[in-house]
Amino acid sequence: MVSVLFVGIGGFFGAMARYFVSNQLDNQSDFPLATWLVNMIGSFLLGFLFGLELNSSMFLLAGTGFMGAFTTFSTFKLEGILLHKEKKHRFFIWYNVMTYGGGLLLAWFGWMLGR
Repeated sequence: MVSVLFVGIGGFFGAMARYFVSNQLDNQSDFPLATWLVNMIGSFLLGFLFGLELNSSMFLLAGTGFMGAFTTFSTFKLEGILLHKEKKHRFFIWYNVMTYGGGLLLAWFGWMLGR
């Protein structure tokens, strides 16, 4: 039961942080900057947390809870579909390349830094 509490507390704060970033950056361009930014920050931080080799309770709080609520795979996919539907193909391609490539690179960098 304590594990569920850790995930819930982390998730609450992660969702609030996500809302704050989205509220500040959404609708400023055709490129979905808010989603991309939280996913890049999340990739780096999750790699960093993994590299720190936290105990399971702390990883549930910060990794599963906070980062799980802060980052968003479903919004990333929806925004990609909308870019494609609106025929913004250049943004669609860059968004996918930058998210997948940047996410992997930042997760690796965070992991190396955390070690």
